[in-house]
Amino acid sequence: MTTTPSETLPAFDGRALIDGQRVWARDGQTYAKHSPVDGRLLADVARGGGADIDAAVAAARAAFEDGRWARQAPAARKRVLVRWAELILAHADELARMETLDMGKPVRYARSVDVHSAANCIRWYGEAIDKVYDEIAPTPRTALALVTREPVGVVGVIVPWNYPMLMAAWKVGPALAVGNSVVLKPSEKSPFSALRLAELALEAGLPPGVFNVVPGFGPEAGSALALHMDVDAIAFTGSTRVGKQIHVMAGQSNLKRAWTELGGKSPNLVFADCPDLDRAVQAAVGSVFFNQGESCNAPSRLFVEASIKEAFLERALQLVPRYQPADPRDPATVMGAIVDRQQLGTVMRYIELGQAEGARLLAGGQAVEPVPGGCYVQPTIFDGVHNGMTIAREEIFGPVLSVISFTDPQDAIRQANDSIYGLQAAVWTRDLNKAHAVARALRAGTVHVNQYDEDDITVPFGGFRQSGIGRDKSLHALDKYTELKTTWIRLDDPF
Repeated sequence: MTTTPSETLPAFDGRALIDGQRVWARDGQTYAKHSPVDGRLLADVARGGGADIDAAVAAARAAFEDGRWARQAPAARKRVLVRWAELILAHADELARMETLDMGKPVRYARSVDVHSAANCIRWYGEAIDKVYDEIAPTPRTALALVTREPVGVVGVIVPWNYPMLMAAWKVGPALAVGNSVVLKPSEKSPFSALRLAELALEAGLPPGVFNVVPGFGPEAGSALALHMDVDAIAFTGSTRVGKQIHVMAGQSNLKRAWTELGGKSPNLVFADCPDLDRAVQAAVGSVFFNQGESCNAPSRLFVEASIKEAFLERALQLVPRYQPADPRDPATVMGAIVDRQQLGTVMRYIELGQAEGARLLAGGQAVEPVPGGCYVQPTIFDGVHNGMTIAREEIFGPVLSVISFTDPQDAIRQANDSIYGLQAAVWTRDLNKAHAVARALRAGTVHVNQYDEDDITVPFGGFRQSGIGRDKSLHALDKYTELKTTWIRLDDPF
């Protein structure tokens, strides 16, 4: 797709949104946000800091305490959230193009996956909130004990750059549904869709101050939010390294609840009795290269039983040309740009390290420029990988697949679990007993059987070990944003 000066662009407004108003940072600082698609300047963005976080938290606290949102009936909150979801869909083209230019993902997926899933998430929690009941405990006749959920208060949210809209929706949706006020800090690499979503929330009827967005950098705005003494809970998606810092800061401040969805190095186990080898190949390749490999749940470690490995790799290599990076603004493109030059450099260093440690490069491995000035890397497959190699242990966050051969199923399970992470996993076998046994043995928050990445808002998402604490999606997410209160009422039994 050729870009021309007359190309219609979304309106990139880099100002924060605090207490219902678009504002620049209090100290006037900004940073330049360039597109990874072609290097163009999209806009200057407010570089939020401690003073801006203070203002956003104060607005959120005032909104919570006066009850303009928290004390509305669940049915009333539902109407606003459903209307918000409708507005997101009404602006689908704008939001999709914004996301593509901001962080590089193909516009076909920005629209069909990110926008629609974000809207569905907001709507789902809106629809759910007037259908969630509290409890009455089975006490003696001389007491009535009520167990009720109450919003925690002010929730800080920090989201990554790979799915900016969707990660925001996963956290903001349930937090708002139960009556909290929110301060969101989007990634400095992808701030625009979060700011636009907040504008649409106001248009839908969300009261000012209930949802505030402060763009900025992690060590400045992010740390200020995590350390803030008037924030009651912090929800974070991002790297395990930063997630650990979030937990430390939560403890150093007011012991706020900290919920973290972190990294992954998900194993994908394909046994010789796989029921459909073509489907397994398509899932393995498509899932690891989807979103340029910038997915925490990407099945980046592929364990293939030795007797079918050559057939598997032959078919996998035939699919690689489909995923050659191209202009993400073109609706035909399936793999777009890496988010920025820093991340491109990180991916390339891992590819070089894989070769240096003895892995055999089967495909890709090169940075390319299908669009001049952009950040792109070829889909990359390594064979001859063992689980001790760096590319098999560390999260790359790029389109890099490591293939590990096995002959002993028990050893494959041991290697799959030999990781600091435990986000997702998969097993491919026609043997139902084996599928159950392997799924039970794999230490992961989600285990896929004979598929990968099939998903729904009704099921929880999160991981074991250093893949995080807590769950996004489903009704279980409400636990993160509510406190349980017991009200014990003494009764006199007249009979």
